[in-house]
Amino acid sequence: MPSVVGIDHLVLSVGNFARSKEFYSKLLRFLGFKLKYDYADMAGWSNGRTLFWIAAADTQGRRRKYRKGDIGFHHYAFELASRKDVDELGAFLEKNEMTVLDPPGEYYGRNYYAVYFADPDGMKLEGMIWTPPGRKRKPATRKKARTRKSPTLPSPARGGGIISFPSPARGGGVFDFSSPACGGGQGGGQDAMLSSARACATTMLRPRRLAV
Repeated sequence: MPSVVGIDHLVLSVGNFARSKEFYSKLLRFLGFKLKYDYADMAGWSNGRTLFWIAAADTQGRRRKYRKGDIGFHHYAFELASRKDVDELGAFLEKNEMTVLDPPGEYYGRNYYAVYFADPDGMKLEGMIWTPPGRKRKPATRKKARTRKSPTLPSPARGGGIISFPSPARGGGVFDFSSPACGGGQGGGQDAMLSSARACATTMLRPRRLAV
């Protein structure tokens, strides 16, 4: 069964494309978006997670002004990371003389903090966070993939050059890589030692206990 993994994009039809593009360019840049697509009658901004588009309304669409209660778009909410971010958005709107409908504050109870404003066509927008006072929204965390450690063979300084296999029945026992029968003293690092171990699996070396 298909499942939704995110909202890819939203497109708003606007009455005056140039006016709305200037408005959304300022707003979305402040909210961390960058202009990604730029056409004569459409523009799209991205923050790396979702896309926000505007498009010029057609001739028939421009005859009717937007009204929130009509069929269609009601309002759009940007989820922010903290109440401080909501306050900063409110200050930005005031500074840029954008229409603030309701100032930053608690709505629908103490856990919902938001600022409501409108774009040039009167479409309602919102910056909000749903979290108790004094707490920030926790970002999603990704689990780190587990990595297996490569086996480390003992160095000569630690009595190296000797490796032990599980049992003599499997060609096991203890093999001394200093032995000429095992190509001893040739070096070559861990890969060479492992290759020598395989070659020595059939060599008649008497198993003996490693010194502790």
